[in-house]
Amino acid sequence: MDANGVSASNDWQGRYNHIDQILEQPGPRTDESFGAGDTVKDFLRNQCKVLVIGAGGLGCEILANLALTGFKEIHVIDMDTIDISNLNRQFLFRQKDVGKPKATVAAEFIMKRVPGVTVTPYFGKIQDKDEDYYMQFHLVICGLDSVEARRWINATLINMVDSDSPESLKPLIDGGTEGFRGQARVILPTVTACIECTLNMHTKPTAFPICTIANTPRLPEHCIEWASVLEWPRVHGDKKMDNDDPEHIGWLYSTALKRAKEFNIDGVTWSLTQGVVKNIIPAIASTNAVIAAACCNEAFKIATSSAAYLDNYFMYMGNDSIYTLTFQPERREDCPVCGNNSLPIEISKDMTVEQLIETLGERPDVQAKKPSLATATSSIYLQSPKQLEEATRPNLEKKVSDFVEESGQIIVTSVSLPFSLQLIVHFV
Repeated sequence: MDANGVSASNDWQGRYNHIDQILEQPGPRTDESFGAGDTVKDFLRNQCKVLVIGAGGLGCEILANLALTGFKEIHVIDMDTIDISNLNRQFLFRQKDVGKPKATVAAEFIMKRVPGVTVTPYFGKIQDKDEDYYMQFHLVICGLDSVEARRWINATLINMVDSDSPESLKPLIDGGTEGFRGQARVILPTVTACIECTLNMHTKPTAFPICTIANTPRLPEHCIEWASVLEWPRVHGDKKMDNDDPEHIGWLYSTALKRAKEFNIDGVTWSLTQGVVKNIIPAIASTNAVIAAACCNEAFKIATSSAAYLDNYFMYMGNDSIYTLTFQPERREDCPVCGNNSLPIEISKDMTVEQLIETLGERPDVQAKKPSLATATSSIYLQSPKQLEEATRPNLEKKVSDFVEESGQIIVTSVSLPFSLQLIVHFV
């Protein structure tokens, strides 16, 4: 009861009058399973559990939209802390919050502004949680800026599906933005095309030739790559670089700046260093708002059956004007996640192991960062640990055909792959 004598429950009812108008009676687009009235309202507000992955520019919008749409039990995961550069578009944060975990601050803000909603935060990585954790949710919504994280949650949700248990299928709603462009999609694991099926639609991380960054840098990005790829392991040995550690980013920034001065290159900044190392893409508040609205609209439709959900890809382009497009990507039969777990690859008989590794990093449908290669009986090249890398390094100059025959299998593992990829090698 507040100071005016209005109970919290009455306030809740008033807040969601516009939602109740949709839920209290069926319409021409409602699903056959739509249980109009108290049944669907009870599920939405008292039973449905939603997980939001990411509490950045897109995640903040998604959290607010879900709370104001009637979802009462929300969980959020984010591994980042708040930086002052976030405040211009991540509206759940204030200057006093700088340095605090995004997930925690976002959860507190939503619960304070929308009483009755419970937001449970987790400050950490999605990889910290096991399948039992993800099994508790009815929906998963991603507001990520990382293709690697998308691939991981996509593979995890697909692996969870049990044909004898319909509840094991967790719809994945994925949103992403890049400047004035964005996309939202609905993925039904093992039913529709997954993230891996359409990996070539994601922007491939920029890669610079080693010879350029080592010998003839021309851009500030070359200097930053030199600092992270070549100078860090030389100075720090086996110590792993943490892209989210301000001290590590600071070391890269100062090292790259010295390198840039040697070659009379301008433009190395702290922001650019983060952008190159973390592969950060530009974010615009209005695009985040549009895509978050699309994602939450799909979440509402799936949770309530009040309308047909997206099947299954929505694109938004606002560069010059506003243009949208929806289409249905096809599942890849050779998808290594939801298909047969193997990928045929045609290569020359003269291709070396080093050339194959470069190819796997450049192929849009693989995007394997620093892959290790092996057969069922032997190691071809291993990136780590150091002793095994040194032992297998001579193999880089050998031909792939020295290790496998026609239609032979090579097992690929990489930090960017949430699964072991099996290549079926065909020589041409």
